[in-house]
Amino acid sequence: MPARHGSSRRFPAREAAARPTVLILSASMGSGHDVIAMELVRRLAAEGVEAEVVDILDLLPLRLGTALRGWYSWMMRSAPWLYALIYQIFFVPGRAPSVSPLTIVIAARLRRLVGSRQVAEVVSTFHVAAQAAGHLRWHGRLPVPSTVLLTDFAAHRLWLHPGNDRYLCPDLATAHVVHTATGCPVSCHAPVVRLGFRRPGPGVTPIVRPDSGQPESGAVPAVHSDSGRTESGVAPAVHSDSGQPESGVAPAVRPEPRPGIGAASMRSRIGARAGDRLVLVSAGAWGVGGVEETARVLARSGRYLPVILCGHNRELRRRLRHTGIALGWCDDMPGLMATAYALVDNAAGVTCREAMAAGVPVVSYRPIPGHGRDGARAMARAGLSVYARDTGELLAALDRFGHGEERDRQVARGAALFALSPAESFLVPPGL
Repeated sequence: MPARHGSSRRFPAREAAARPTVLILSASMGSGHDVIAMELVRRLAAEGVEAEVVDILDLLPLRLGTALRGWYSWMMRSAPWLYALIYQIFFVPGRAPSVSPLTIVIAARLRRLVGSRQVAEVVSTFHVAAQAAGHLRWHGRLPVPSTVLLTDFAAHRLWLHPGNDRYLCPDLATAHVVHTATGCPVSCHAPVVRLGFRRPGPGVTPIVRPDSGQPESGAVPAVHSDSGRTESGVAPAVHSDSGQPESGVAPAVRPEPRPGIGAASMRSRIGARAGDRLVLVSAGAWGVGGVEETARVLARSGRYLPVILCGHNRELRRRLRHTGIALGWCDDMPGLMATAYALVDNAAGVTCREAMAAGVPVVSYRPIPGHGRDGARAMARAGLSVYARDTGELLAALDRFGHGEERDRQVARGAALFALSPAESFLVPPGL
């Protein structure tokens, strides 16, 4: 079965690895799930742990995975109302069947794939993969631990299966939802962001109340390793340098200024002037959502220059070529983030996490339906972004970022996430 091992290339099936492997299950629905999966591979390799990424769409027979990817892409571009309807019926908690026929097919092939390799652990970064691995584990057909790493800030029904061994969540609110729904052990982890994005600092160190055996009030139960010790990153009480707990999850920590090296050359490269306030407008890898209106609102304001990230959507880039700066797929997102005044996002995905790593404030506006809208609302509730409901709120939010206080507050909350334990620290198998 095709797989990806340390890169985005496809590889044929191979014999069982000489060393145990962490099998990371992703899906090429856009690029966010794959970006996180491949970054995990890089980090695990740095720890001396072999890891392999498999696209679960490749586990479907008769090229059904390709058809499913194409249908989803068309739906998000041309009929988002249809996805909104499907999401409400099948994804909203309490309304979805426990296991779909699609999950059964993927689970059967996943079982054979695991049997053909020396796998130490299965890690799911896509919701259908979480369902398939949980189904196998629940029925005793998966002999290795199954970990789910949520890539969404809002955990919809298809992420949740009680058969999984543990969940890694982006924040405490999501962790509560997951633990309540599944009963599984849950840990919070730092965002998985690629190299090149400056990690905010100085940050704060999350502290787990030691050896009490009892979680703090309202906290998610701790995950225990095979040795019986409590792992870090679970429902932390965040403390400031004074040693006193701060209110809320994120202390008011001002990150260091982002370095300006390369910013001038990046502005020149994309055609921006030194005094322009660049607002990145993200449309994901497929270039979906109502970003055209967003770009025009920003351009008409006269205060902001929209830099529209059109992904692979050439038609969208063509339509917006005279509205701000329209870019195709960008291989230097760290460089762009270093020049950005703010990010306007519509999916609450990996680009938001990259902005948090770079100290760039985020506004969610006209989010794509379903998981995009729910994720944007969850980020706003956590104080990690501003949810703008109309053009007035969009411009007002961006204007407030120019005064410092609100900008610092939001950036500090994003910075606090990076003080949690890194995701890979939960995935290194004992003895490897």
